[in-house]
Amino acid sequence: MGKPYVVVVGGINIDICGRSEGPLIARDSNPGTIRLSMGGVGRNIAHNLSLLGMPVRMLTALGDDEYARIARSACREAGIDLSRARRVPGGRTSSYLFIAGPEGDMALAVCDAALAEKVDVPYLQRKLPLLNRAAAVVLDGNLMPEAIEFLGQNCRAPLFADPVSVTKGHRLEPVLSRLHTIKPNLLEALALTGAQTAEEAAGCLLDRGLKRVFVSLGERGLLCAEPGRQLQLPCPPTELKNATGGGDAMMAALVTGFLAGWDLEKTGRFALAVSSLAVESEETINPALSFQAALKRAELKSE
Repeated sequence: MGKPYVVVVGGINIDICGRSEGPLIARDSNPGTIRLSMGGVGRNIAHNLSLLGMPVRMLTALGDDEYARIARSACREAGIDLSRARRVPGGRTSSYLFIAGPEGDMALAVCDAALAEKVDVPYLQRKLPLLNRAAAVVLDGNLMPEAIEFLGQNCRAPLFADPVSVTKGHRLEPVLSRLHTIKPNLLEALALTGAQTAEEAAGCLLDRGLKRVFVSLGERGLLCAEPGRQLQLPCPPTELKNATGGGDAMMAALVTGFLAGWDLEKTGRFALAVSSLAVESEETINPALSFQAALKRAELKSE
């Protein structure tokens, strides 16, 4: 049968960041640094899953350009299987260009993600055997609505979803009853349900058929819910350096806890620990993240 694996369906970006040394001057050349790195919600989740010891395969779309070569090489080094990724002749691999001032806050950005539309229903139809044999499938909320609906209707593996944003979160509404776990932040949870509080939102989502709901409350921790039970867990002590990758790391941890057969509380504590470790790195993905490091941070035992 082979070792259980996770499939992540979502995007890969090449992130290009320009950061000026001094205050930005419009319509002028600003001295600074330019840095290229890997990004994309789906790819970030997949990378964190790999660091946590999960075999992970990714369904995505890449062009036939230099960025695609960079992405394939980086994913191979990260332990992400891209052998089933769709290659689009003449396509431009998704990229995200942003310019920041000296303090690091984004001033302007351009996102070239048209290739995301190529993760379409015919492509996913061809990959259904792979999806249905997976131990879990993770949906990136950036997927096209038709792709999300197809997966909700046809994928037999447990489905995990990250809404990504308030606007894109609404793409999940038609498949909420088909999801096993969802991880919205508070704004996303309220927008999805029309509720007034995190607790009410979690209850509404469970009523739609979800098995587990984890609402990220930022510095206030994590609301964990399943039928008949809700609890709020605090964040562990954390030295924040870069909050960008915390949510993607948390999603990877929730999948890991599910596959380990852990109960709601243990899964939540592990997810908070993984997110804590993630944001302690200057990088979006903390290379020091591991299953054992997360257990230690959460003060948990592996059994």
